Amino acid sequence: MSLAHSLAARITADGPLRLDAWMAACNTAYYGGEDPLGRDFITAPEISQMFGEMIGGWVGDLWLRAHKPALHLVELGPGHGSLMADALRLLGRLPGFTGSAGLHMVETSLALRSIQRARLAGWAAQWHTSVDQLPTDRPLIIIANEFFDALPIRQRRQAKELHVDFADGLFMPLWLPAADDSGAADAEWSEAAQAIMGHLAGRVAAQGGAMLIVDYGYGGSVIETVPLDTLQAVHRGEMVSPFYNPGAHDLTAHVDFSALAAIAHNRGLAVHGPVAQGALLGDLGIAARAEALKLGKPPHEAGSITAALLRLTAPQQMGAIFRAMAVTAPGWPVPAGFGMTGQ
Repeated sequence: MSLAHSLAARITADGPLRLDAWMAACNTAYYGGEDPLGRDFITAPEISQMFGEMIGGWVGDLWLRAHKPALHLVELGPGHGSLMADALRLLGRLPGFTGSAGLHMVETSLALRSIQRARLAGWAAQWHTSVDQLPTDRPLIIIANEFFDALPIRQRRQAKELHVDFADGLFMPLWLPAADDSGAADAEWSEAAQAIMGHLAGRVAAQGGAMLIVDYGYGGSVIETVPLDTLQAVHRGEMVSPFYNPGAHDLTAHVDFSALAAIAHNRGLAVHGPVAQGALLGDLGIAARAEALKLGKPPHEAGSITAALLRLTAPQQMGAIFRAMAVTAPGWPVPAGFGMTGQ
């Protein structure tokens, strides 16, 4: 039975689905099917090796200034494994890092796990289906690039909550009286994101380490209007209705960095940022890396490197809407790219 038929039957039998249940079902099917990366969207690590290399430099610098502890390096939702492969190419050059770091990938998609294993061949990586399976014996350095945006959200307006109904062969949004008092009167929030952040923040507080979150979103130290509806669906690079053809396209929402920061604060962690992705990559030296990569290249290859640099850092592209926030355990140094922004 297709997902559309399954959801239609479920709604017919039990009534309209709350938005987070709809989003969870759609994205579970979407990521559980054929490889979506490059088909409907492209992430920063797939745009250029420079992104993963900058993250690798960030990890390596933090490890060195934390006095080279044995640790576990973790990535949430690793995609094709490109970020980690590019990061490890740099980290593998640091004397002592390979022997001191366990590698852990949190991934539910079997198709993507297969691609990741091929990209990370030669590294003794372990795969997990959820964050609570991560080891507890060492500090954690956790990377979450475009992970939180795909987690299910809820939306509430004027004491009503968004659900999805099915009628006349179509799925459609439906606002129903809110059944509980969770969340603000008018808000969009993700209980799934808050739960995962709470678990990981508790782990970092207890075990030591740090977490780097890079995603598109809002909040934090930036004063701005909080959006009430950021739900979107992308198919073949085009925006489509989130309620059309369930499981066939990626459903995402902007990340509320303020909510994640508050959870980290409550666990006793230092919060750094968020800062614009372009600013972080700039501070980490991406422009110099681009120049080094262009040396000796023919004009068309050098031009491609410049175009990738601009796509990752220019404010009108990914440089401003994507933000980066780090959290660190007590006693850990302020991470590179965040200056003295600990809050």
